[in-house]
Amino acid sequence: MVRYKNIRKLFGCLGIKMKDIIHYRLSMPIIVSMFEKCGEDVYIEPKGEFTYHNISIGNNVYIGAHASFMCANAKILIGSQVMFGPHVTIRTGDHRADVIGEYMINIKQKLPENNKNVIIEDDVWIGCNVTILKGVTIGKGSIIGAGSVVTKDVPSYTYHVGVPGIKEWPRFNIEQIKEHERVLNEKLSLIGENK
Repeated sequence: MVRYKNIRKLFGCLGIKMKDIIHYRLSMPIIVSMFEKCGEDVYIEPKGEFTYHNISIGNNVYIGAHASFMCANAKILIGSQVMFGPHVTIRTGDHRADVIGEYMINIKQKLPENNKNVIIEDDVWIGCNVTILKGVTIGKGSIIGAGSVVTKDVPSYTYHVGVPGIKEWPRFNIEQIKEHERVLNEKLSLIGENK
């Protein structure tokens, strides 16, 4: 029989604290229920910060540790089959910087253009330390490279890397996209039949 003390030593060697595992296992159902919408098979690593009520998440989504998804007067809409590396930041708004005679820290009012939805479509992979800013749509099947800053829409099935993310090239050609989606749809049909 493996003793708790030995398990604690093993996890300690890996840099994992037992209290984090226990806290995570107990809090995960509560965390998931706080989102506006949350699909099945959603896995959220610890130490993230979220404005839960404005975030919708699809099915089979993985969110790495230390994620920071913040929105006040807009929404974050995450599709299905999406994975986020650690330390990903999403912001749906910014602050006014055009008020004369006032320190920026004291400016509380916002204009409608200060807040815009962020949409992440299905089958997207977002690398670690990525920052996604207001009004961005990341198209289906895209890959965002580690450390990128995304300030504009990313077309479907493209790689997007850099600061700001400006380099884009296709992930597949048109025929490959059709074949890729056909195979994925077949897999979904088989899963639906087995339920």
